[in-house]
Amino acid sequence: MDTIEYVAAGGVIIDKGQMLLLDRPRRGEIRLPKGHVDPGESADETALRETTEESGYADLEIVADLGERIVEFDSEGHHYRRTEHYYLLRKMSDRQLPRPTNDNEQFRPFWTPMAGAANLLTYAAEQEVAAHAVNVYSQTAPK
Repeated sequence: MDTIEYVAAGGVIIDKGQMLLLDRPRRGEIRLPKGHVDPGESADETALRETTEESGYADLEIVADLGERIVEFDSEGHHYRRTEHYYLLRKMSDRQLPRPTNDNEQFRPFWTPMAGAANLLTYAAEQEVAAHAVNVYSQTAPK
């Protein structure tokens, strides 16, 4: 089985104690926003771009780097090794952009209390990222 390696980046938006997650009804998954890092693009640029595309929120700001993880999985006869970079993001406004048709069909963004958000995510690696994001948010949020 051949191995395909790539880099992805995404964001965890927390706003007023709520975390934004993505329902992927066709796959029966709940995920965090993320996507492939394009050539010439940095991980933080990708995180902002992908999170905006998948969530619709236009004015996002990076609050903290949540680190990177390597995730490995098998799919359709290939072994994948994905390096994932995540960032804690904050909404600077409620302004939204139209989402790309493909993203609009695949992802349904929804807000949920951050305290239980990690438990809703389908994959353990994203559950860990979400839990870490809540810890970082709790330390950095204005009191």
